[in-house]
Amino acid sequence: MSQVQLGDIRMAVELKGDAGMPLVLLHGFPLDHDMWRHQIDALSARVQVIAPDLRGFGQSDVGSGPVTMERMADDIGALLDGLGVSEPVVLAGFSMGGYVAFQFCKRFPDRVRGLILCDTRAVADSPEAAAGRAQTAAKVLEHGAGVTAEAMLPKMFGPGTAAANPELVAQTRAMMLACPPAGIAAALHAMAARSDARALLPTLRVPCLVLVGEHDPISSAAEMREIAEAIHGADYHVVPEAGHLAPMEKPAEVNAAIERFIAGLPAVG
Repeated sequence: MSQVQLGDIRMAVELKGDAGMPLVLLHGFPLDHDMWRHQIDALSARVQVIAPDLRGFGQSDVGSGPVTMERMADDIGALLDGLGVSEPVVLAGFSMGGYVAFQFCKRFPDRVRGLILCDTRAVADSPEAAAGRAQTAAKVLEHGAGVTAEAMLPKMFGPGTAAANPELVAQTRAMMLACPPAGIAAALHAMAARSDARALLPTLRVPCLVLVGEHDPISSAAEMREIAEAIHGADYHVVPEAGHLAPMEKPAEVNAAIERFIAGLPAVG
């Protein structure tokens, strides 16, 4: 892992592959960059993979002041500057990473060559959902990361995954438990306050791939289809037998979809 100083934080980032277009992988909640492990290892043979720990997660500092999706998007812009990446990137956002990706597209449209939205949502939280996140944030600060781990794990996987692949479940639990409580709480407040991204979707003018696990209970296949239909020319792909954590549950399927998408991108310039 490399460390890049970005204003008030040090951001940890894994860099792999030294040829091809830059691919930025934004992880979900409450995880870190390693949720993309299968993609990092497989795709780095043809692209430059940039996989950061978002502010407050993994080995990245949470910093001072409120965390917002906009601030996380600005972090990615600053990270690319710090790494000397000036060409447009392919941006992949999973779940919370998708919320960050929406804001990055709004703030830095000229820096996006292609967009991959994976198991995410465009709609904002309802008042009830936002209040629930605030309550969970308070519990996490009092009792630790286990609060979110036990709440989120049952929603992560497709039917049969837990029995067929207990090692994956244990790996995911460990990743969640390693998240700093302050980062979890800050992100919960940020997600609760995030803006609705549905109006952004028709304005996107870059190639887009929308990926979703067939049995995702958080970002349903039907909801993700609506996102794809709102984006001009977007490709829509359902990952069979996967739940919310499609990149970890069915890496070969996800990798193949991403590789096809990247191969079809038009040349820059």
